[in-house]
Amino acid sequence: MQSNILTGGVRTAVIFSGVALLTVLFLPIWRIELSAPQYPEGLVLQIYANKLAGNVDIINGLNHYIGMKTLHTADFIEFTVLPYIVGFLAAVILLAGLINRRKIFVAVTILFIAISILAMADFWRWEYNYGHSLNPEAAIIVPGMAYQPPLLGYKQLLNFGAFSIPDTGGWIYIGVAVILTAICVFEIWCNKKIKKTAPGEITNKPASVLVLLLMMSLLFSSCNAGPVPIQLSKDNCEFCKMTFSDARFGAEIVTAKGKVYKFDDVHCLLGFLNSAVLEKKEINAIYFVDFSGTHDLKKQEEMILYRSDGFHTPMGGNIAAFSSRDSLNRAMQTFNGADVSWDKISRNRPAP
Repeated sequence: MQSNILTGGVRTAVIFSGVALLTVLFLPIWRIELSAPQYPEGLVLQIYANKLAGNVDIINGLNHYIGMKTLHTADFIEFTVLPYIVGFLAAVILLAGLINRRKIFVAVTILFIAISILAMADFWRWEYNYGHSLNPEAAIIVPGMAYQPPLLGYKQLLNFGAFSIPDTGGWIYIGVAVILTAICVFEIWCNKKIKKTAPGEITNKPASVLVLLLMMSLLFSSCNAGPVPIQLSKDNCEFCKMTFSDARFGAEIVTAKGKVYKFDDVHCLLGFLNSAVLEKKEINAIYFVDFSGTHDLKKQEEMILYRSDGFHTPMGGNIAAFSSRDSLNRAMQTFNGADVSWDKISRNRPAP
């Protein structure tokens, strides 16, 4: 009988997950951020369990010009049923923790994951319908153009950059999903080990719980956003808006929320930082393209910056980044110049 009971710490985590899921009812679950030259402060559409919020009216006005349907909470049946679904999931997770039976918990976790997948599929369908069902008499018509926002990540839509990412409630929901999945895997493994244990043999449950916590921390760390490879002739510089033609001098800013800003020149990166679009606390990391080798993106702290008039970078910054002194020494045989300090040039940024 004991093999069908959740361990103490795990049971507490299940109950905590049920309580945490209830907070999703009151917090924004998802957000779509829109940026364009005419809206330097950006526009935000927030999606709650029961409503739309943010710059809905402004976005509806823009959608009218390109023939997209306007967004209204009353038009979506999801906003009527989603609060009940989230409340139901929170209740059954709490119940699974209180009943304290492994089989019930595993069944609840499978139900939770299945409903989550269906919800994301419905969200994608909603985005697809709104992005493709356009008014043929719209003021702006681009043949073959669709305006479906990304389900997750960044996408360029005409002169607007659309960035889709979980909001506070969404991250809590994802955290609950990770915790429940990790516990489910752990409990199934633990149950099999108990069955194999000889009568009277004591299993090392504290060590097992430590394994669970380690697995959960690894899962959470794998969600951390990082740089995105630069695509030539497709990506545009966030500052000068020019299309990338040479990735060797590129740089990226990754925000704490995972949004990525791409730049084709260190000069543009500095100009963007000087424009104060982002506060310092919003920046998670800055990356530079390694001039040598495969041109990978690496953190600013790991790079050596070198200025040479021979580089002829896209916007005249003439600064390249190197991941090692050896690769820089090889480049110095062709390009005359000098090292530059990031701390120094970031304090003396060019005017936007």
